[in-house]
Amino acid sequence: MTNSPIQEPQANLTGKVLIAMPGMSDARFHRSVVLICAHSAEGAMGLVLNRPLPEIDFDDLMRQLDIESDDAGRRIEVRFGGPVEPGRGFVLHKVPEHGEDPDGRMRIAGGLAMTTTRDILEELAHGKGPEPAVLALGYAGWGPGQLEDEMLRNGWLLGESADDLIFGADHDDKWPAALRVQGIDPSLLSASAGRA
Repeated sequence: MTNSPIQEPQANLTGKVLIAMPGMSDARFHRSVVLICAHSAEGAMGLVLNRPLPEIDFDDLMRQLDIESDDAGRRIEVRFGGPVEPGRGFVLHKVPEHGEDPDGRMRIAGGLAMTTTRDILEELAHGKGPEPAVLALGYAGWGPGQLEDEMLRNGWLLGESADDLIFGADHDDKWPAALRVQGIDPSLLSASAGRA
């Protein structure tokens, strides 16, 4: 009989944010703040919060999807959610703390959800739907243990999410703001990592 190591239960990081450390090896995530939307033993999925896509206008996107918009339609911001499936859209939005979630909506934490159905885009195009809301194209994905490994190698710092990080428009300030919330002065960070 062999002794197998007891595995510690994995902390669920859903609803937390990842803050890219200066030594992040993947240039696509340089100075990124990523909301973890789902996390389990099978891997993790998140959306980058501070990479707008100014070249993609919400109205143009609606036309490409054959969704008619009217004058009452909300012009929500389109962002780069991550490099995986860049043609797939995810709407991050607020929801009541309690209640049922329809098909296509995944509750992330508390009053925050992600919806992937066409219905929500049609609502937004007609001035309805949840507020606040942002649309992300693509997502960041990690296989089993991959995110934890990147965190151990000092690629990411874990932090708390906040509405201004998720819905705010000042994308240039999100990375340093996320660090300051953790009590870290961004100017003191080094790209090299060490172990004690």
